[in-house]
Amino acid sequence: MLKKILIVLAVIIIIFIGLVAMQPSEFRVVRSGVIPAPAPEVFERVNNFHNWEAWSPWVGIDPAMKQKYEGPPAGTGAVYKWSGNSEVGEGIMTITESRPNDLVRIKLEFLKPFAATNTAEFTFEPEGEQTMVTWSMEGKNNFIAKAISMFIDMDKMIGGNFEKGLANMKTIAEGAARN
Repeated sequence: MLKKILIVLAVIIIIFIGLVAMQPSEFRVVRSGVIPAPAPEVFERVNNFHNWEAWSPWVGIDPAMKQKYEGPPAGTGAVYKWSGNSEVGEGIMTITESRPNDLVRIKLEFLKPFAATNTAEFTFEPEGEQTMVTWSMEGKNNFIAKAISMFIDMDKMIGGNFEKGLANMKTIAEGAARN
């Protein structure tokens, strides 16, 4: 009887490993929104990490979160480090490419609660006095990430935060337009 249980358990484990191995090796999350402000204005909200506190969906989740800025205040080489509770974790963002009013590319290193390195991008497309902002994040899934993705959809988990951040940017731009 014990032998049969072990065989069934082994088969279940092998099937699970096979299912995990078949999961995508990469992920990409993308959200876009129209911000009622010209591209240079919106670009500056993203290109300078000091400005993120006004719109980032993760600000306020941990009031005791430690934040540190390094390098230039904005643009390529600007660094933002954070360390907080289990909801915000710990990590480092570094702007690796900055093209005025067009693109901000960020190396996003998560240290806690899990280690991962991803790329985040913001693109800005002028539409008259408004700007279409597209926020994306992409990365590779290791075996553990593949297993987690079987139960937690990365797009649903992160996408909602991107939507909230873009909505916050829109609210700020609308408030600035009224003043």
